[in-house]
Amino acid sequence: MLTSRKVLVAYASKYGSTTEIAERIGQVLARAGLDVDVLPAEQTGEIEHYRAVIVGSGVYAGHWLKPAVAFLEANRAALARRPVWLFSSGPTGEGDPVEILDGWRFPHDQRAIADHIKPRDIAVFHGKIDPDALHLGDKLIVKAVKAKTGDYRDWRAIEAWADNIARQLAAQASA
Repeated sequence: MLTSRKVLVAYASKYGSTTEIAERIGQVLARAGLDVDVLPAEQTGEIEHYRAVIVGSGVYAGHWLKPAVAFLEANRAALARRPVWLFSSGPTGEGDPVEILDGWRFPHDQRAIADHIKPRDIAVFHGKIDPDALHLGDKLIVKAVKAKTGDYRDWRAIEAWADNIARQLAAQASA
């Protein structure tokens, strides 16, 4: 049994929106008394000393970013031995993000890894598209799929999800 109170929030972000979500999750966990590291997935190093791990990625065309996928693949065994939560950010617009994505909750290509890890929860959060920050190729994709631009992140939903994780970890620590 891990006695560490340390929690890792690992993320992959292309334009910074998912970084901000990961940082907010880390802030909520820290306010709950947990020792939290919020790091880009490619900078995490060994994860054996973390009591729990939260992994998130921006979603592009139904896929997680490569650094988040590489993190899951490289840490598959270690993640299966501790509490894990997964989140995606990406859909823009009003309404339930899973409904906007026609029921999509997690990349099909990584479903076997998620099944092995057995995450406690998989969340999908609204994202942000700033057309002025996009590279030309991404601008063309946004236009082609008629994605709504703007910041649609629901900070209350993100914080409530992180609060729930903190409560689960507190309950586990006192058991």
